Amino acid sequence: MHQPASPAPSLARRRTSLCLAALVTASALGLAQGGPETVRPETKRFDMRVVTTGLDNPWEVTWGPDGALWVTERSALRITRVDPQTGEKRVTASVRHLASATGPGGVLGMALHPQLLRGTGHDEVYVAMTYDDPSRPADARVADPASPFRHLRAKVVRFRYDAATTTLVEPVTILDGLPAGNDHLGLRLAFASDGTLHLTTGDRGGNQLGNFCHAVRSQRLPTQAEVTAGDWTTYEGKTLRLTTDGAIPPDNPVIDGVRSHVFTYGHRNPQGLALGPDGTLYTTDHGPKTDDEVNVLVAGGNYGWPHVAGLRDDRAYVYARWAESTTPCATMRFSDLAIPESVPREPESAFTRPMIAPLATLFTVPSGFDFEDPACGGVHFLCWPTVAASSVESYVGGPTGIPGWDRVLIVTALKRGSLYIVPVDASGQRLGGGISREARTQNRYRDTAVHPDGRTIFVATDNGGLVEARDGGVAKNVDNGGALLAFTYAGEAPTVASTTMSAPRAPLRDEALVPAPGTTGPPPPITRGQVAAGKTAYEATCAVCHGSTLTNGTFGTPLAGAYFRRQWSGRPVAELFEKSRSSMPPTAAGSLPAETYAAILAYVLEVNGVAPGASALPADAEPLRAWRVP
Repeated sequence: MHQPASPAPSLARRRTSLCLAALVTASALGLAQGGPETVRPETKRFDMRVVTTGLDNPWEVTWGPDGALWVTERSALRITRVDPQTGEKRVTASVRHLASATGPGGVLGMALHPQLLRGTGHDEVYVAMTYDDPSRPADARVADPASPFRHLRAKVVRFRYDAATTTLVEPVTILDGLPAGNDHLGLRLAFASDGTLHLTTGDRGGNQLGNFCHAVRSQRLPTQAEVTAGDWTTYEGKTLRLTTDGAIPPDNPVIDGVRSHVFTYGHRNPQGLALGPDGTLYTTDHGPKTDDEVNVLVAGGNYGWPHVAGLRDDRAYVYARWAESTTPCATMRFSDLAIPESVPREPESAFTRPMIAPLATLFTVPSGFDFEDPACGGVHFLCWPTVAASSVESYVGGPTGIPGWDRVLIVTALKRGSLYIVPVDASGQRLGGGISREARTQNRYRDTAVHPDGRTIFVATDNGGLVEARDGGVAKNVDNGGALLAFTYAGEAPTVASTTMSAPRAPLRDEALVPAPGTTGPPPPITRGQVAAGKTAYEATCAVCHGSTLTNGTFGTPLAGAYFRRQWSGRPVAELFEKSRSSMPPTAAGSLPAETYAAILAYVLEVNGVAPGASALPADAEPLRAWRVP
């Protein structure tokens, strides 16, 4: 992320200018909601080099005033400074005593004070993180008393940077008790030009996957009683504005008669947050199957979720309220593609309250779009028109910058290993041209920082996960996991026509994984009780990545269907058992009892056609070598 360095207009002035974003013309709307086919392929050439590797899920990268790249390592629970030339890493703070790396949590957003190392006494660094807080009431959504998510919360901690020791010291929690969970946390931090801090919060993944029986509360606003009591549980699907001490600024918007930290609401999983040169705040928000959003933040604005995804256009999205099903939700199986008759639903046009339209969507498709394209080989989410927009950077080229990028937003893509370049006009409030896709690799891009000369863009990459391959196929492995990459402008690319994003092809199965003839053998033993226990454990710890149906996850590989069969059919059950114990859950591999891994595996096998019987699946790898995955 960029360091903010611009004059501080008043909030009232910014409100006046930003409210113009809501007055979008029909022609601008048409430009804002292009489909994947409108993307221009690479228009620039970049020289790429690996700055450093060995980072543990880097989540935020920021160019610091000391000339170092400041990085949060989400699952390592630390902040690291990296020399952009040599790649040398130096741990600036380890916060294992302050944070918990449960699920998608850990050390996430970070904001350096604009006056850091300028001799003004503000050598402060702010960090958003998740932590365990048993002093507060348990999460009502988590029934299992042993679940690591039962007391998970989020907080913002202020540190002082000691330049003599190059460490962060004197941690002070300025705001805690914020909602967290096993999905959709948000938690990106940024300073506004008026010196306030802004923080994004996600909707905790309600109404989908393993959380589909939990309603989305992005439209729920705090009451005065809740604010007075310091109860922040309604801060889901919001952006928050706070002072550097964590207090509610006196000029925060009054929404439904209440002034709180809430600056905007109606968001899904806003993981991007950036300050423009004129004080405009931008955010990116993950869409469901379509319509990742690029938004201009307007004080008090409602962004529509979950009633609207992208524009209020009734295209390829309806709001299905699973928690209100006339058939008990707990007895149902969630589907992204087919909504049962018992589940109430409404088109986007049914939502008539005022809302702020996105500056752009990535991307919008017509109703009837094939979200289950067989070309994806069971990894359907990679074929969806979303890109998994994980961050946004405001970039102003200037005389030494990248030609043609006078004022653009740089959006990172987790699914497609690319930078999407979103031009904005001179006002900063509207789309200023066609979107292009740049700097492609076989990686999951998490965040960016820009060198002060404007010629080099640094990209932080996830350690792993499914991603579009270089040739448009599905890749199980990334090229540069847990790394910082540097892309330096090297000239203009040859002009080519616009093209669609290629649909990922089914991944070829490794020959080493093909079972030998005649080794299928008898099915492994499982019991109904073991399957039931495994289903409960799976939904608590696995569904958020692999999906509630084992095939509809948006991070983990499918555990049923064509893709799973290609990868596992005929292999010893012991290999699948050992694989799960060595890699799951991602931030605490091997932490579950062996019996729980066996129960989860029994559930996976039952979904894949194994019939329960009288004998249970052993919780030990050695006897499991006698059976093969069907």
